[in-house]
Amino acid sequence: MNKNIKLAVAGAVLAMSASAAHAGIVIPAGDWTLDVNGNVNAFANFIKADHAVANTVTGGMALSKDSTGEKNTQGINTGLLPSWLGFTGKTRQNDVDVEFTISMQPAVSASGAAGDGSTTPLWRQNYVSFGDKSWGSIKLGKDIGIFASNAILNDMTLLGVGNAVGAATGSNGNTTHGGIGTGYIYAAWKGQVTYTTPNFNGLQIAVGITNPNQGLDGTNTNNTATGNALFQDRFGLEGQATYTFAGDALNGKVWAGGASYKVKQTASGGIVESSSSVADVGANVNFGAVGLTGYYYTGEGVGTTVMFGNSHSAAGQKRDSDGGYLQATYALPTKTKIGLAYGKSSLDLASAETQGTAFVKHNKRMTVGAYHPLTKHLNLVAEFNDIEAEAHNGVKQEHTSTSLGAILFF
Repeated sequence: MNKNIKLAVAGAVLAMSASAAHAGIVIPAGDWTLDVNGNVNAFANFIKADHAVANTVTGGMALSKDSTGEKNTQGINTGLLPSWLGFTGKTRQNDVDVEFTISMQPAVSASGAAGDGSTTPLWRQNYVSFGDKSWGSIKLGKDIGIFASNAILNDMTLLGVGNAVGAATGSNGNTTHGGIGTGYIYAAWKGQVTYTTPNFNGLQIAVGITNPNQGLDGTNTNNTATGNALFQDRFGLEGQATYTFAGDALNGKVWAGGASYKVKQTASGGIVESSSSVADVGANVNFGAVGLTGYYYTGEGVGTTVMFGNSHSAAGQKRDSDGGYLQATYALPTKTKIGLAYGKSSLDLASAETQGTAFVKHNKRMTVGAYHPLTKHLNLVAEFNDIEAEAHNGVKQEHTSTSLGAILFF
């Protein structure tokens, strides 16, 4: 895993040491040092839906009962962090640090009558970077997006499940949703060219251009409420400033970031062009056995779950959105960390849309979790999640889930 993921794991493991989070299979190879690393995780998820299937919330993140009235379902799946196999190579040549990373993410869930099929493995990283601590670094390729990356990397459900939608049938999706869409927009894994400054006494700034259609599906259609295609005629712009601090009693980081995209939509009234933008701010602080995280975002024309999902009306008008989450953890004397989190993502209607619609108004999540390091590499996880979706017409969907499993890092 790359540096960002490793540092996030060091915090999100909640009980592992930093050395365990950075552990990999290190192989000297001439001028290069190769690092084979990753994780394997799996969870049994027990899900209970509370509302009838007729309760439809367009864009909702919660489940309803099935068509027969069944409220219970189960699944075995990877959690929010997929199983991971990464290959990183590093060298220093001509006073330049050079690195490449390629990784793949297989899934636990299987499909097919014999259960021997599986969802297609993801390929989330494929990049080269070069630089020096005196002037910073440049990254070219595919890696986690800049905007909202700290939101997901500081979510405690990164080591667990969070919203278990995707595990409901045991065959849908490579991962669960964690707090995506219930507190933050998914940072996604994006083709990018990113410059990161040197570390100025804890302050670092990353700015980059990204694949302009990141977040859209293969037909460039991600405005699922209307089915209209969204096109973009310039690169996306993303940036983030992070300040990390450490002391005898207190350590953590604060960050602020944003993103801007230019969107063109074939709408009901013709072609509409607009700029979509979003900004966020967050903090993670740790003192003694206590860890606290707070995060907030606000945007227009960006959606509320994945970038541009349900972001515009059929007439091409932008929908405003905002949300965030609060999280608290506490380390017990047994080294088990317990955590409580609450998150909410809201999406407003465009000015010409009516209130009496099944379109989502907000998605909410409450998580209670326990994370125990059985060994320095293996963690046992137990979580309870309550997910609620409410439409602008007052219709609700809600489900609860209990998840038990383990995650192993190497």
